[in-house]
Amino acid sequence: MATTAHSTTTEVFSYKGVDKKGNKVTGEVVSPSSSLAKAQLLKQGVRTNSVRRKSKPMFGGGGKPIKPMDIALFTRQMATMMKAGVPLVQSFEIVAGGSENKNLAKLIRGIKDDVAAGGGFAASLRKQPKYFDELFCNLVESGEQSGALETMLDRIAIYKEKTEQLKAKIKKAMTYPIAVVIVALVVTGILLVKVVPQFAETFSSFGAELPAFTLFVLHLSEAAQAYWHIIGAALIASVFFLGKLKQKSQTFRNFIDRLMLKIPVVGGIVYQSIIARFARTLSTTFAAGVPLIDALQSVAGATGNSLYEAAVLRIKDEVSTGTQLNAAITNTHLFPAMLVQMTTIGEESGALDEMLDKVASYYEEAVDNLVDSLTSLLEPIIMSVLGVLVGGLMIAMYLPIFQIGQVV
Repeated sequence: MATTAHSTTTEVFSYKGVDKKGNKVTGEVVSPSSSLAKAQLLKQGVRTNSVRRKSKPMFGGGGKPIKPMDIALFTRQMATMMKAGVPLVQSFEIVAGGSENKNLAKLIRGIKDDVAAGGGFAASLRKQPKYFDELFCNLVESGEQSGALETMLDRIAIYKEKTEQLKAKIKKAMTYPIAVVIVALVVTGILLVKVVPQFAETFSSFGAELPAFTLFVLHLSEAAQAYWHIIGAALIASVFFLGKLKQKSQTFRNFIDRLMLKIPVVGGIVYQSIIARFARTLSTTFAAGVPLIDALQSVAGATGNSLYEAAVLRIKDEVSTGTQLNAAITNTHLFPAMLVQMTTIGEESGALDEMLDKVASYYEEAVDNLVDSLTSLLEPIIMSVLGVLVGGLMIAMYLPIFQIGQVV
């Protein structure tokens, strides 16, 4: 059943028809085909006169893309609605109506139509694997089966919010230096291609030997002018190739993941974020009543690092043979002593989810502090690098002028 759900491709259909009271109704429905859309609407009491596939806008003008933070907000709003006693189908309509993102509203209404037609909430979500991963669907299914869907949605909302906040912090730590390096390269390239040649024309009339540093910069400028398009294409191709290689090669992915952990300062942020994700995901799944073995399977994919993913799968295998969780974690030699100790306390006291939640909060705060420290540390370094690049080029260009001034 899961395979069919994952392979289902849905489209948007516009319909006109008559409801049970004889009133004319129009709207949109998400369905794999027009015949299924008609059947879906009939179950809802709508007799259709016409069902047409909605044409897609040219040039991709379909509104903003749906981001993970949008899914977190949708989950939070659904949890709030259901806690207030609003029925599930009506909650979908209210949340969709209040969404500024048209694509998200369309997605929510598609799920609503599916649920209204008799499908389960988790089953409907599984038809949208692009937006709802297996962990999300499993937690919703657990909430449906236990009759505590609103509580489960609240836990999922907290989990998604914390996870996305953590990702945002990591992105902030990585984006700032990368952006500045790109700007530095662009500025240097413009100076070499546009500014340095102007000085070169002036130097050609001097008739004197130029300093070695100036000659080096002039040769660099000539190379940049002659091969700038090849250099640019090579850089873009390299980024594209490395991205594809990371997607397809597990060996290369392992190498990058290990390398990220060894980079000074950045490695510490990556490491602590992995521990935070591990603790947060395991806490959420365990609190939801998911068996520990199944929870560890979900946690493995949530770590975001192939080295730790393999380690969690080893933990799962050991736990399945009767080893205690804290002992299995210790055997990997990859997790901090604090996590092991808190896990031990949690297992002994029967409050594993609470202990792991505390660990997650601690490491999330640690990541926050490290990101702030990194930003403060990088600012003067980046300014120094920019100063050396631009200042070095300017010094190289003015050295011959200073030498002529001394001779005169």
